[in-house]
Amino acid sequence: MQWRIGNRTLDLSQRGLIMGIVNVTPDSFSDGGRFADPGRAVEHALALEAQGAGILDIGGESTRPGAEPVPEAEELRRVLPVLRGLRGQSRTLISIDTMKASVARAALDAGADIINDVTGLRGDAAMARVVAATECGVVAMHMTGTPMTMQTDPRYEDVVAEVSSSLLERIRLLGHAGISADRIVLDPGFGFGKTLEHNLQLLRSLPSLVALGRPLLVGLSRKSMIGRVLGSDRLEDRRWPTVALTAYAREKGARIMRVHEVRPNVESLRMMEAILGVRD
Repeated sequence: MQWRIGNRTLDLSQRGLIMGIVNVTPDSFSDGGRFADPGRAVEHALALEAQGAGILDIGGESTRPGAEPVPEAEELRRVLPVLRGLRGQSRTLISIDTMKASVARAALDAGADIINDVTGLRGDAAMARVVAATECGVVAMHMTGTPMTMQTDPRYEDVVAEVSSSLLERIRLLGHAGISADRIVLDPGFGFGKTLEHNLQLLRSLPSLVALGRPLLVGLSRKSMIGRVLGSDRLEDRRWPTVALTAYAREKGARIMRVHEVRPNVESLRMMEAILGVRD
């Protein structure tokens, strides 16, 4: 449960943490366009930090189902002013949510600490080289296909076994590329090439994913799976179920929760840790 990020090591053996989402896209499924202005995005990120976010995740390309790729120049235009502005005002860990090696490299130069790649560093052949050449942390996620195609009839014989096997293979291959396991956090990729039942099976089996040996990050915030369970398309109806899922995931062993609304999820996390007997 140790995660090495540059010259820092996060001890996640006891306390988990919240990753706050800062979308600087016009078309995110949840808050597209609200923080497209760099000044507003930095202000929002600092507010999430004040609410208790341990990581601020900056993304300039939507990965919602059906999303089309964003050109490199446009993604850089969106994220670099935010990264530079935020780095000048905050010492909180910053991650860049990108599939492009060139964007990752520029983000690291601008002060990012972590690469959060939904392709598990498979989408761009140069990504592993960029990460290996630095000491940054990395989040390797499981996804089938691309954001544009991932929800087109996803199928598994055994989703838990196949996701587990894929994540272990990523650790092995990234190790061969020069990225040590202590720099890697795993993400099973809820909603990325999974049906509702696949997602529920993965949730039931979180302990087996935790047993893979690296800290587990879960991204469940405002996901459509919540709407399907509730029978509602309203995003506001997904707020409190997200908070409940944060508590559930922590009880099952996950350590990092990626969310839009930080304060209630921090409170949920700490309450569950108190029940679990976690001590500072």
